[in-house]
Parts: sequence; structure tokens; C-alpha cells
Amino acid sequence: MHEAQTADGRTPAKATRREWIGLAVIALPCLVYAMDLTVLNLALPAISAQLRPTSAQLLWIVDIYGFLVAGFLITMGTLGDRIGRRKLLLAGAAAFGLASTVAAFATSAEMLIAMRAALGIAGATLAPSTMSLIRNMFHDEHERQFAIGVWIASFSVGGAIGPLVGGVLLQFFWWGSVFLVAVPVMLLLLLLGPKLLPEYRDPNAGRVDLASVVLSLASVLAVIYALKRFAEGGFAWQPGLLLAAGLIVGVSFVRRQRRLAYPLLDLRLFAQAKFSAAIAAYALSCLAMFGVYIFITQYLQLVLGLTPLAAGIATLPWALVFVIGSLVAPRVARRFAPVSILVWGLALTAFGFAMLAFVDGSYPLAVLVAATVVMSAGLAPVFTIGNEMIITAAPPERAGAASALSETSSEFSGALGIAVFGSLGTVLYRSGLGEALPEGVPLTTAAEALATLGGAMAAATALPTQMGDALRAAAAAAFTGALQFNALAGAAIVLAASLAAARILRGAGAVVGPAGREGAGE
Repeated sequence: MHEAQTADGRTPAKATRREWIGLAVIALPCLVYAMDLTVLNLALPAISAQLRPTSAQLLWIVDIYGFLVAGFLITMGTLGDRIGRRKLLLAGAAAFGLASTVAAFATSAEMLIAMRAALGIAGATLAPSTMSLIRNMFHDEHERQFAIGVWIASFSVGGAIGPLVGGVLLQFFWWGSVFLVAVPVMLLLLLLGPKLLPEYRDPNAGRVDLASVVLSLASVLAVIYALKRFAEGGFAWQPGLLLAAGLIVGVSFVRRQRRLAYPLLDLRLFAQAKFSAAIAAYALSCLAMFGVYIFITQYLQLVLGLTPLAAGIATLPWALVFVIGSLVAPRVARRFAPVSILVWGLALTAFGFAMLAFVDGSYPLAVLVAATVVMSAGLAPVFTIGNEMIITAAPPERAGAASALSETSSEFSGALGIAVFGSLGTVLYRSGLGEALPEGVPLTTAAEALATLGGAMAAATALPTQMGDALRAAAAAAFTGALQFNALAGAAIVLAASLAAARILRGAGAVVGPAGREGAGE
């Protein structure tokens, strides 16, 4: 049944003005966290010119933030449950603000890499601490769903406006200014957090197992790094060995958790149908979304010929609908059961992915925008209601660990989606272009064209006009075919997630129907 009363039979207390202002305070650092994942890309040319990093150092400047966020999420979620979620959030905010300030004035590539690493570790405190605090601040189910919708929307807005904010700052200031955006937000959190945010910790928490911390960090970093290398260069034995090693360490980590009285990862959560269904839906959706999105951005610029600004504007409807959908989802949950929202939201998302298979028609941009809007309309309630199901499935004292597991699953799935879909798309692109290469194209030019779509478009400029136009058309057609295939694969994955969620929840007694008619499994 829907959560209408507390365990002792009382109606849950409504949130006061203090909780709603507190929600705004914790949404801001989440927005900055998401911005930091995207805002740096525009500053790379200026950073390269001033700090002169090697190619390897430049990659680490970009990548190490996301790697360490993913690696420390599980640890930080459990640590917050033990020492206090507000305390960990404020400590992370202070560290994030300090590291951002130092990064802005970095004088060497090594210094910037070190600060990006510090930002990643500090950033890992934000998502689990903020979502688990929402669990403690909002006891009414519908208010909690709306609060999580705001939380989800803050990440979406941060990712969407990151490039825009970065572009404006770089137009008027030096490259370090992109880091200083975080400082006033973190200072605001440090000033208002102690007054507005409640403290919560597990009174029966045990010691954090350091061996589990090392194993989880090693496993996550190895697997995500290997997947990233696959996405960039295809399969190779070095990242393959690293992936195998990461999986072996991961198995050791899971086995250790089963023996611990206070595990870093509570595997008993997976015994709950609601938790398992929501995690599976979230992870598979992220896998498909990240995997297909990398092709959408290239299609907009290299096939349709849009400028970076125009391509960014074309993706704004997706972000806007996601924000609106995240905020509207709680109202939908008043009329329909969370199970129904999860299952049918995934089905709508699958339909949006399938629409991308028709981008080669007369109105490709209109079809692409419409498809991404439908995908976003389906995903937003899935993410909002799914995350609410995840943190309420866990006991209140382990909400931090549960929310960290949710974020870790999305990080893993996103990296896996980019690697798998990227590799598959590259194979399909090369196969399609190899069969359609215009006659007379030099071998070196053909090799450049077969490597990437960007290489093909650049190589075509050095050819005679007619041959160059033919190469561009063939490359665009091959890439479009790869996008269409991957979109259908994404549709199949998300549809499978919908069916799996329905089966898991029905097996536990939940009924997919209107609100108020669910079984005990919900």
C-alpha cells in the first residue's frame, strides 16, 4: 500500500518552511557537482596553452574527477550513515570549495590533476549525503517524492547549463573561473546547512571496514577505467586484463560483505523486490541513455552540420522536459502506483529510443528532438520515483548506503553503455562506410575516414569536390545507420528493464495498477 501512516499508526508530519529552504540549499551543490562534470571541457584549450600538459596529463585532468567520484560513492554513503550525514556533507562542501579555489590558480598540470582528484573525493560526499538527508527531512511520501524530483532536476539542470556557464565565463575571464563558480555555493551550504539541515546517523553503526573500502575503490576504478579505454580505442588486451582484475576484486568485495556484521554494502537490500526492481530500472536506463547520447551529439554536429551552440540548443528540450517530468512525477504518483510509473515510464522511454530509428527521413532534426523529448518524459518519473523506492526500501539508518549504491549503479552503467554502444557503433560505422567508400579515395584518406566520423569529414576537405561530397554522404549514412541500430538496441534494453521490473514486483505481490491497489510487495 502507499505509505500513509508511520509504523506506530500516526500520519507522517508535513514538512515545514525550514525543510523546503533546506532542500534548496542541498540542491545547489548537486547542481554544481553536475556542472563540474561538463564545464571543464570548454576550458581545455586555454588550460593546454598555459599549463602545457602532456596528452596523458590532459586525459587525467578530465577523467580523474569522475573516476574518484564513482570510486568513493559507496564508502561515503556508509561513512555518512556512521558519522552523520550533515557532518559529512559539510566536510565535503568545505573540501570541494577549497579544492576548487586551489584548482582555479593551479600553476602546473600536476597541481591541477591533484585538485581534480580532491574534487572527485569531495564530490562523492554530495549525492549520497543529500539524498539520504531528504529521507530524514521529508516523511510524507508525496512531499518526499517531490523533494527527490527537485534533487534529480538539480543534476539535470547542472549538466545542461554547465557548457553555457563555462562559455560565458571563458568569454570574459581566465580558465580558472570555471572552478570558482562552486565556491560561493559551498560557502552558502556551510553557512546555512547547520541551521537548516538535520543531523542523522546510525546509532548502532559499526566501524567502517578499511579492507572493504580498498577493495571497492580498486574494483570500481579498474572497471570504469577499462570501460573508458574500450570506448576510446576498442578492445585491447591491457584494458581487458584490467577489467578482469577489477571484476575479480569486485567478487572478493561482495564475498567479504556477506561476512561482516556492518558491511560497506548491505546485500540484504537486494532481497527486497522494490529495491531490486528500482536499481535494475535505473541502471539499465542509464546504460542505454549514455550509450546512445554520445551518438546523438555527434549526429547533430557532424551529420546535420549544426554549430556547437545550435547543437546545444537542440538538446535543451530534452533537459527541460526532464526537469519538468521530475517535478511532475509526484503528482502522477498520487493517481498511479509507483510500480505502474516505473513500468510504463520505461515503456515510454523505449518508444522514444525506437523513434530515433527514423532520423534519416525528411525532417531528421525534428524527429531527433521529438524522440529525445519522449525519452526524457519517460525517464524523469522513473528516476524520481525509482530513487524514492530505493531509499525507502532501506531502513532509515542505511539510507546513505542505499543512495550511494543507486549513484554507483548509474556511474557503472553509464560507463558500460558508452563502452559497449561506442564499440558497437564504431564497428557498424566502419562496416557501412567500408562498403560505400567512393572509388579513387587514397588509402591513407580511407583509413582516416574509417577511424571516426570526424576523421571522415576532415579528410573529405582534402579531396576533389565531387569525391569529397561523396565521402561525406557515405560517412554520414554509415554513422546514421549505426545510430539507428544503437537506438533500437537501447529500446530493447529499456523495454527489457520494464518487463523485468514488472515481473520482479508482481512476483513479490505488487500489482501494476492505479494508486491504492498495490499488493504488499510494494
